[in-house]
Amino acid sequence: MAAKAKPADDIGYADAVSELEEILGELEADDVDVDRLAERVRRAADLIELCRGRLTDARVEITRIVADLETLESDETLDAEDE
Repeated sequence: MAAKAKPADDIGYADAVSELEEILGELEADDVDVDRLAERVRRAADLIELCRGRLTDARVEITRIVADLETLESDETLDAEDE
């Protein structure tokens, strides 16, 4: 029997993807447990939402970091031109 699933917010991206793959395997099996089907689909939806949020957060952070680097580079260029 599988361990009790952690709340989606308490797991990392890689663990969420791994669990999604596990759920997909269960759903593709010929002997899907119909009694657990809705529960597993709900869990998959929660994990997908978590992964999308983490990807969005990472994209925003990377964009901010790159913008900060470009600003720093621009400031350094202006400082060099003033000398």
